[in-house]
Amino acid sequence: MDIAVVELSRLQFALTALYHFLFVPLTLGLSFLLVIMESIYVMTGREIWKITTRFWAKLFGINFVLGVATGLTMEFEFGMNWSYYSHYVGDIFGAPLAIEGLMAFFLEATFVGLMFFGWDKLSPRAHLLTTFLVALGSNLSALWILVANGWMQNPAGAAFNPATMRMEVTSFYEVLFNPVAQAKFVHTVSAGYVTGSVFVLGVSAWFLLKGKWVALAKRSMTVAAAFGLLSSLSVVVLGDESGYTLTDNQRMKLAALEAMWHTEPAPAGISIFGIPSLSGRDTRYEVKIPYVLGLIATRSLTGQVTGIYELVAKAETRIQSGIIAYDAVQTLKRAPADLPARAQFELHKHDLGHALLLKRFVADPRAANAGQIEQAAWSTVPNVPVMFWVFRVMAGLGFFLIGFFLLAFYFSTIRRFDVRWFLWTAVLIIPLPWIAIEFGWILSEIGRQPWVVAGELPTFLGASSLTVAQLWTTIIGFTLLYGVLAVIEVRLMLSAIGHGPEQPKGAEDGDVTAGGYAPLPAE
Repeated sequence: MDIAVVELSRLQFALTALYHFLFVPLTLGLSFLLVIMESIYVMTGREIWKITTRFWAKLFGINFVLGVATGLTMEFEFGMNWSYYSHYVGDIFGAPLAIEGLMAFFLEATFVGLMFFGWDKLSPRAHLLTTFLVALGSNLSALWILVANGWMQNPAGAAFNPATMRMEVTSFYEVLFNPVAQAKFVHTVSAGYVTGSVFVLGVSAWFLLKGKWVALAKRSMTVAAAFGLLSSLSVVVLGDESGYTLTDNQRMKLAALEAMWHTEPAPAGISIFGIPSLSGRDTRYEVKIPYVLGLIATRSLTGQVTGIYELVAKAETRIQSGIIAYDAVQTLKRAPADLPARAQFELHKHDLGHALLLKRFVADPRAANAGQIEQAAWSTVPNVPVMFWVFRVMAGLGFFLIGFFLLAFYFSTIRRFDVRWFLWTAVLIIPLPWIAIEFGWILSEIGRQPWVVAGELPTFLGASSLTVAQLWTTIIGFTLLYGVLAVIEVRLMLSAIGHGPEQPKGAEDGDVTAGGYAPLPAE
C-alpha cells in the first residue's frame, strides 16, 4: 500500500470528521436545554418560556440540518476510502452504525418535524414529549456511533476467523458494554452539553449587552448557567474515568499523552509542562505534580503506569508471537483441516494483528529480521508531542470552563445580569468548547495510531486502492463544499440571532416580556 494514499485518506477523513463534529456537540447540548426550557413552560404556563424555547429551537434546527448533511459523507468514506477495513471488520463495525440509523436517527428525524411544526397542533405536554424524543434520539445517535468508535479503540467481543479471513462478532454484549465505548459516550455527551450551554450563555450575553430581548436573555442565561455548571463538572469527572479505562485497555495512549518514556515507581506523577522529543525519545524540562497520575490511572498508591519503552518491549514480544499466528493462518488457508496449524493459531491468535505491522517493512512477516521487528514495535508509539500538548490544552480549557460556569451561576443566582466584563467574556469564549472538543477527538484518534482497530488491523492496511490524484481531488472538493456550508451556517445563525424571537400577536416593540428592548445600565 502506498503510504501517501494512506496518509491522504486519513487526512480526508480527519477533515470531514472534524468539520462534522462542529455541529454534533451543539445539537446534543441544545436538545436538552430545549427540554428544560419547555418543561418550565409546561409547568408554569408562562408565554415567555414558550417564546424562549422556540427561539433556541430555531438555532437548533439550523445546526441540526447542517450536521446531518456533513455526517452522511463520512458513512460513504468507509466504503470508498477504507474498503479493506470495511471488509475486515464490517460484521462488527457495521452493526452499531445500522442500529444508529434505524433506531436513533429515524427517531430523531421523525420527531424533529413535529417539534418545529406542532406548536399549534399538539397539546403543551404532547409537544414537550416530542422535544424530549428529539433529544433522546440525538443522544442515542451519539451512543451507537461511539460504541462503534470505542470498539475500534478496544476491540472486545470479536475474533479473527481464519476460515473467512475476517473479524466476526463473538459477543455483542461485550461490543455494546465495552468500557472504552461507555466512557467515551458519557464524556462526549457531557462535552456537548457544555458546548450548548456556552453557546446559549454567549448569545444571551450579547442580547443583554445590546439591551435586546432582555427577558428571554436573563431566563436563558439562568438555565444555561446551571446546566453548564453541572455538565462541566461531569466532563472532568467522566474524563477522569476515561483516563482510568486507558490503564487497562490503551496503555500506550496513556503513556504517550503523558510523555512517560519509562515506568516510574508507583504512584507516578503527572507532568504539567515538558518538551517531548520523538527523535531523542525523552522529555526535557519536565515539571511534575507527584502521585496524581498514579491516582487517576490506577485509583491506588501502588498501581504502576507503564512507560513507553516497556510497552515497546512488550510489543516486540507480541510481534514475535504474531508471526507464529500469521504462519498458522497461511497454512490454514491451504489446508483448513490441519490440526497442528489450528492449535498453533489458537495459541497465538491474539497477537496476529501485531505481525501485520511488519507488512509496512517487509512483504512477508515471517521473513522479518530483528531490526524490522524493532521498527514495527516502535511504530506502535503515536505522536507523543502532539498527544502531550493536545491533552493539556483540552484539560486546561475544561477547568477554565468550570470556573466560568461558577461565575455565571453566581451572577444568575444574585440576579446580576449587568456585569459587563462578564457578559463580554461570555461572548468571547463561545469558540472555546469547540476547540476543546476538536482537540479531544484528535487526542483519541492519533492516540490509536498505528491502528485502525487497536491491536488487530494496522491503519496502512485498511485503506482502499485509490490514487493520490483521486484523493487530492476529493479533499479539495470537500474543502470547498464544506467552506460554502460553513458560510451558510454562520450567516443563517447570525440572521436568526439578529432577528431574535418571534413576537406574539398584539405585542408592542417595547414589551419586555415579548422580547423588547431594555438597555443595561452603564458601569
